[in-house]
Amino acid sequence: MAERQVLEVSSWRKHAQEKVHSRVKSSAVTKSHPYIVNVRDLVHRPGELRDRRIDLDAPEHLGEGMVAVRELEPLRIDLRLESLHEGILATGDIVTEAHGECARCLKPVTVPVEVEFAELFAYPADEPFDYELHGDQLDLEPVVRDAVVLSLPFQPECADGCDEVELRPGITLVTDEAPAEPDARWAALQSLRFDEAARVEAARVESDASAPGRTA
Repeated sequence: MAERQVLEVSSWRKHAQEKVHSRVKSSAVTKSHPYIVNVRDLVHRPGELRDRRIDLDAPEHLGEGMVAVRELEPLRIDLRLESLHEGILATGDIVTEAHGECARCLKPVTVPVEVEFAELFAYPADEPFDYELHGDQLDLEPVVRDAVVLSLPFQPECADGCDEVELRPGITLVTDEAPAEPDARWAALQSLRFDEAARVEAARVESDASAPGRTA
């Protein structure tokens, strides 16, 4: 009897240690991957809601255009998690800043980024989904990356307008209000005028003159 109790206690301790180690590993994964969110308290509980705020430094560069969110740029995610029968619906707002150059004057610009997202993280099933839960965790990294990158302007400009561009001597800025002067090599063509009515009349006269039975 005593031996059986010792075995039960030993088994219980082993089980408890495994649970502790499991929690430590989960915590370590979350710290090393700031976009991973634990949803253990929402899994298979339809109707449950949780609001969370995530503040982090962007772990990577987001964007490859003229502006981008730089690595370690502060980034805030106001997140709402809702448990559904199909999985966990993640909706939220992302707030950060992008930095780069103005497309017109090439001066440094800062572009505020505020973008929303809504994605379903489905439970594993035969039908494929864009995003799936991995155990009791969901990874927001691809959702945040796509939302931020797609919201960045293709041709950013200075918020207060660009200063006058200083041109080097001999360079003329061509605008709609001031059309460019014609090339001197084509100046001789400027004296030519094509009168459509005169051309049509000349063709008619020539046609009449060459018609059978007509005399000059």
